[in-house]
Amino acid sequence: MTIRDLLKETEHRPYVLPLGKWKYYQEWNKAVFLHWKVAIDELRTCVPGNLEIDLFEGEAWVSVVAFTMNKIRPRILPAFSPVSDFDEINIRTYVRRNNKQGVYFLSIEGGKLLSCKIARGLSGLPYRYSGMKREKGKYASTNGSFGDVLKLSFITGETLLQKDSLDKWLTERYALFQDVGQDIREFDIHHIEWPLKKIDVEELTLSYPRFSALVKGQPDKIHYSPGVQVVAW
Repeated sequence: MTIRDLLKETEHRPYVLPLGKWKYYQEWNKAVFLHWKVAIDELRTCVPGNLEIDLFEGEAWVSVVAFTMNKIRPRILPAFSPVSDFDEINIRTYVRRNNKQGVYFLSIEGGKLLSCKIARGLSGLPYRYSGMKREKGKYASTNGSFGDVLKLSFITGETLLQKDSLDKWLTERYALFQDVGQDIREFDIHHIEWPLKKIDVEELTLSYPRFSALVKGQPDKIHYSPGVQVVAW
């Protein structure tokens, strides 16, 4: 899909596209979503006070999203695969600001050191490097400094033809709010509605000591997506 065509696909969005020209293009491919219900009080300690925690039917959620970033580039430059393509894992929760729904990153890791440095410098997002290895049906990541470990084996299934309201609430987010210094920085994004597939997780080892009260045990909901093309402001 061309970017021009992508920008025409807007019926699924909860609000209109941002004004002005987009600044970055990227692709989020082969994404595994692991979702947990969490205690609001535990989550509140991890989220800036000037962001409202968004709830689904009175419950808070945290998600671990493992995917492959491809072709990330500024608007005016071509992608350069040694930097533009890398594996990523983020831990995110769901927030509101000025009555606008979005996500907030508790953690964000990339599998290439240089890519992490550039992404952190350009966006201010708290990227950090972790050793990652990905092959078909498997995803592994370790970070000795933080003691973080993710090992995942899975099989993808049929396309999810009927999404329920929670499926959409967890995946269809078009804004990111992140604390950068003393400020909250807002990023707007656009993509088509996530195409989702069923997924069977065969093995999951997950340890993030800083968030052990939030991501533990088996996830309450899981998704897989082949990916989306994304533009960001």
